[in-house]
Amino acid sequence: MKASTQLSTTDSAASGALTRSRPSSAPAVDVYENADELLLLADMPGVKKENIGIHLDKGQLTLEGTKSDSIDPAQLLLREYREVDFRRSFSLPNGIDTQKVSAELANGVLRVHLPKSEAVKPRQIRVRAG
Repeated sequence: MKASTQLSTTDSAASGALTRSRPSSAPAVDVYENADELLLLADMPGVKKENIGIHLDKGQLTLEGTKSDSIDPAQLLLREYREVDFRRSFSLPNGIDTQKVSAELANGVLRVHLPKSEAVKPRQIRVRAG
């Protein structure tokens, strides 16, 4: 990524303020950049859309999600999958249009679109004949 649009992580689940009895985890994240946006992909397997929170405050983007079981514990014979809280925060670079941030969840992957403001997008300068 270019230095002007670098996205940096500011904490992980281990340093988060979650105090529930279930374990917490920082989701694995990939960040892509093109001329129009930064695209953040966060793995949140088993998390439903209604259990995801995305917060944007003073240049901090925080992703949170909770994976809960809906299975009756009386039917449980073996448990390897656990309930888990996901949490990860990032410091956003200057030039992100925070009013246009959007997100969608599909197949356990949260996609967060961080559009660049027009001022930081690359542009072509026309050369005129003198």
